[in-house]
Amino acid sequence: MQNINLLLRPYQEQDEEQVINLWYRCNLVMPWNDPKQDIRLKLQVQSELFLVGLIAAKVVATIMVGYEGHRGWFNYLAVAPEYQRQGIGKYMVEQATMKLKSLNCPKINIQVRNSNIDVIQFYDHLGFKIDDVISMGKRL
Repeated sequence: MQNINLLLRPYQEQDEEQVINLWYRCNLVMPWNDPKQDIRLKLQVQSELFLVGLIAAKVVATIMVGYEGHRGWFNYLAVAPEYQRQGIGKYMVEQATMKLKSLNCPKINIQVRNSNIDVIQFYDHLGFKIDDVISMGKRL
């Protein structure tokens, strides 16, 4: 990171409003998502793997990390637009990767919308490759 004093720590309740605002600013919230519910659910499972990055007590980055014993997952990687392209996203991914390695996770999966070319290129630059699989989902 380029001379940025970023504090990385697990999510805390008082972060909720700033985190949700950041997700909206980064276009991560879709009409079918309820960010408050996503946070509540994450806090029930591996809450220590929900990380926030702060600069001067302001949330400027997030990443939700998951591991179910087979694969690791990244969700809600966000960096405030005014701090993008300064190494914060890379740092967040590196720190999340280290946490998964410490759990003996063999592989990380991510899902990126096909239309999000910048994020696809970001992950490609970090060594992620497109798997020859189809991602499927079903709303419950």
